[in-house]
Amino acid sequence: MARVDELRLMAKVARMYYIQELNQQAITEKLQLHQSTISRMLKKARALNLVRFSVTTPPGTFAEIEDQLAARFDLKDVVVVDSPAEGEAMVRDLGAALAYFLETTFKPGQTIGISSWSRSLFAMVDALHPGEYCANGKVVQILGGIGNVGGDFQAIHLAQRLAASIGAQPILLQSPAVVGSPEAQRVLMRDSAVKEATALFDQLDIALVGIGSMEPSKILAVSGNIFSRKERDELQRIGAVGDICFRYYNSDGQPVKSPLMKRVIGIDLDTLRKCKRVVGVAGGSRKVPAILAALRGGLLDVLITEQRAAEALVATQD
Repeated sequence: MARVDELRLMAKVARMYYIQELNQQAITEKLQLHQSTISRMLKKARALNLVRFSVTTPPGTFAEIEDQLAARFDLKDVVVVDSPAEGEAMVRDLGAALAYFLETTFKPGQTIGISSWSRSLFAMVDALHPGEYCANGKVVQILGGIGNVGGDFQAIHLAQRLAASIGAQPILLQSPAVVGSPEAQRVLMRDSAVKEATALFDQLDIALVGIGSMEPSKILAVSGNIFSRKERDELQRIGAVGDICFRYYNSDGQPVKSPLMKRVIGIDLDTLRKCKRVVGVAGGSRKVPAILAALRGGLLDVLITEQRAAEALVATQD
């Protein structure tokens, strides 16, 4: 076949496929060509620039920043939201973005872990459209949640509401997140209700976690589930920059070694790393060092954040 004839046929096949939206089988029947020939011509048409694609990024989206973060930190996915200011509006925007992400990724029968005391996770549950996304699955509370905050901000309500919204069974970790002594932690870890949840920690398909800075949020501060100022200062002195599920880590994302960790009832970082997909949600300038360290340590597979934090992360140097 002459070169011009080949190009003519290639262009015809490409127009039928991309403009007329015929599938390869339909083109095969119309032109009486083998389907492998159609596939080869479509591939060659792209290589020769007979077919070009242009994807316009909609306003309020940040595809380039998402791609940069995903490539730099070997993430499976990144979602960057456009939030006008820090504060409650930012929390709602992060929660809504996470809710949509989960609605499109949850599968029936999965075991979902969810942390406690994250405002963004509470906002996610508020924004979630109910559906049988995870029918016959489980929602496991992976950090103790009994505390002083009432109403919708009780951590056990977070796991219960998520489970009800996605058609799953809630498995609650009915204990505080932080107890007064290692002895109290050991006693509670032997409790049958606590063991039911902790036995599932190494079976999680997805873990949903907030990312904490060294300064606790307002709801956490009044919940009673925090270390004292003196204890946090000591953690910071030995290198802590943030936490996931009250498991503190340094600027490289490695766990800090402290006796205080023996007072936490919840998943540890080594077990969290084994989860198939860890989805972290956080934003705001004060969270940037903690987010960066979590990314450096490979603690996250998916990051949901906002524009200003994302730009600060991209600008940092390793």
